[in-house]
Amino acid sequence: MDLRFRGAQPSDEERAAVDDLLGPPATAWEGGSRTDTDLRMAARAEAARDLLLPALHAVNDRVGWISEGALEYICRRLTIPPAEAYGVATFYSLFSMEPRPRRVLHVCTDLACQAKGAQAVRDRVEQRFGPAGQDWHESPCLGLCERAPAALALEAGQPHRAEVYAPATPDTITTITGAAPATNGHAPSVNVAGETPVKDAVPQAGRPGLVLLRRVGVVDPASLDDYRAAGGYTALRRAFELGPAGVIREVLESGLVGRGGAAFPTGRKWEATARQPDHPHYLVCNADESEPGTFKDRVVMEGDPYALVEAMTIAAYATGCAKGYLYIRGEYPRAVARLRHAIATARSRGLLGDDILGKGLSFDIELRRGAGAYICGEETAIFNSIEGRRGEPRSKPPFPVEKGLFGKPTVVNNVETLVNVLPILERGAQAYAAAEPKLFCVSGAVEKPGVYELTFGTTLRELLDMTGTTGTTRAVLLGGAAGAFVTDLDIPLTFQGTRDAGATLGSGVVLVIDDTVDMKRMLLRIAEFFRDESCGQCVPCRVGTVRQEEALHRLSRRVDDSDLVLLREVGQTMRDASICGLGQTAWNAVESAIDRLGVFNR
Repeated sequence: MDLRFRGAQPSDEERAAVDDLLGPPATAWEGGSRTDTDLRMAARAEAARDLLLPALHAVNDRVGWISEGALEYICRRLTIPPAEAYGVATFYSLFSMEPRPRRVLHVCTDLACQAKGAQAVRDRVEQRFGPAGQDWHESPCLGLCERAPAALALEAGQPHRAEVYAPATPDTITTITGAAPATNGHAPSVNVAGETPVKDAVPQAGRPGLVLLRRVGVVDPASLDDYRAAGGYTALRRAFELGPAGVIREVLESGLVGRGGAAFPTGRKWEATARQPDHPHYLVCNADESEPGTFKDRVVMEGDPYALVEAMTIAAYATGCAKGYLYIRGEYPRAVARLRHAIATARSRGLLGDDILGKGLSFDIELRRGAGAYICGEETAIFNSIEGRRGEPRSKPPFPVEKGLFGKPTVVNNVETLVNVLPILERGAQAYAAAEPKLFCVSGAVEKPGVYELTFGTTLRELLDMTGTTGTTRAVLLGGAAGAFVTDLDIPLTFQGTRDAGATLGSGVVLVIDDTVDMKRMLLRIAEFFRDESCGQCVPCRVGTVRQEEALHRLSRRVDDSDLVLLREVGQTMRDASICGLGQTAWNAVESAIDRLGVFNR
């Protein structure tokens, strides 16, 4: 491989950031000092491309941006062509290849925040800092929808990046930009008015009968002993009694399907992976929860991190995986800290690593942070991201259970799907199926926003009776930006019930829209979101999302039937021809708003 370097040198701080992650370079071929041995012999380079994303994070977290010298040093250390590394670094919105301040403010302007006054917050920030681009950025959903509008301030530095992660109003946003960031390794995210307990995101916290949320807000999320005292690791012991095949059988009989939106039977995915003769097998937990309006996985990870560690261990045992990757979005600093602590504690107590609980199981988890790319929530885009490539989806087949991460059989599940495995094993498949729990993320014009746990079959009206509504409800967006607007509140909240109503449960988003929301602006924000988040790999999505936004801009000024026809044609083309779900669903919410809400009626 001929690597073309331009001779740019890293600063001492940048070099230290990379070396802290990778260790000091052993030879000049890896960026170290040249010796006589190096002049005589070039050892075969073993590429470590999968460490590219962590290395980029290391520099960005320490310095605040990634210089050409830092990028070249990373490439020398990992034996990666600089042009390819540049393509990866510029793919993610949280990285910068241009100088910028150490503290950068991200102001959420996405759907839930927009419905709760994000425009006023944005205007106040612009008055103070000027146009977006350096000191601050307009951000897609930060996953703080229950406390919308929200902002995230990231500050680079040593030893760890610090965050101020808080709700925002026009009056408090200046406080957030000047607040001292926390440095507590267990909970670096702070509300400027004081630490906000995760239980505040769960209005049902502490109530009897909860299954998935029973420990959130009740048990200390940092304490493994508290977790075990509250029933933790009962499911893993039951898994060892059943054996791998028995665990898969229980999951199959429970009827559990994926909670990320696709609703594929989890047991079938596990069974197919376990049967693959090619080894090693990999487990990937998809915690890149980026769908606008979605925050349930964040709440579980912040409030009950050991549950996810235990669930991943069970999944690995059933499917024959010795290594698991927990891929979590970069905008979840508190969840990252909680999970790092939980993984390290579980490892030190013999619950991860070799011979777990003396049962001969060897399994460990590596946490990987995303860097601001919605598309990485697609299961194959995660593989590319972990492997150090641009987070672009792969064509299927082959499917992940055959050739996934590093070309090996891989099982991919999101956080909510995995933690559902615990009650299945604790209660038994039949008891679980009789009252199957589902998490919903309720935000917008409601009195008590947050994550709610219901059993399948509860109607949308019953859910909103629990949350209370404010103002006059005009519509409810189910499933997030990739979902659909509905007006019928008697829809049963099941996968089939929402499909029959021309909607989807998706990732559990329930965004209530009242009559104060400008629906034309809301649709424009949805179109802008898909335009920004398209990876650009396939023409229908790359071009279609732009054309959709352009048509909506014209329609917001003057209704023209030809633009409505164009919108439908573009939307249908994206749905039929896009490689992945982003393009296939980019038209859904817009279509439903036009047909059901009459947004562009003359």
